[in-house]
Amino acid sequence: MLKKTLIAAALIVIATGADAQGIKRTPLQKVDFPAGFETVTAIAELPVGVAAGRHTHPGAETGYVIEGELELLIEGKPPQKVKAGESYQIPAGTVHDAKSTGDKPLKVLGVYIITKGEPLAKPAP
Repeated sequence: MLKKTLIAAALIVIATGADAQGIKRTPLQKVDFPAGFETVTAIAELPVGVAAGRHTHPGAETGYVIEGELELLIEGKPPQKVKAGESYQIPAGTVHDAKSTGDKPLKVLGVYIITKGEPLAKPAP
């Protein structure tokens, strides 16, 4: 199961170009639940000023900011500031980006409920 989780994390990095920007992703767990879906939990860390890159997920994303602050850009909505101690949600298939803002690096706990067998993330134009 850990091997599958590491592969999923690698797909995120590849899909968003994360490794070239100093983004660190730490997979925590992957569970086949609910039926037909996979729930993936991971920590993402971004240096100040770095963006994840526009992308989508084949399912819902919810996150909690552990440290730092982010600007969340969800297509069709105004930019949203999310600070440490706050959470956010992104609907399935929605193009979005997140940029680390503020004066210290961003650390986010992300939970993704994705369609089983789909890649965790896909880049968006």
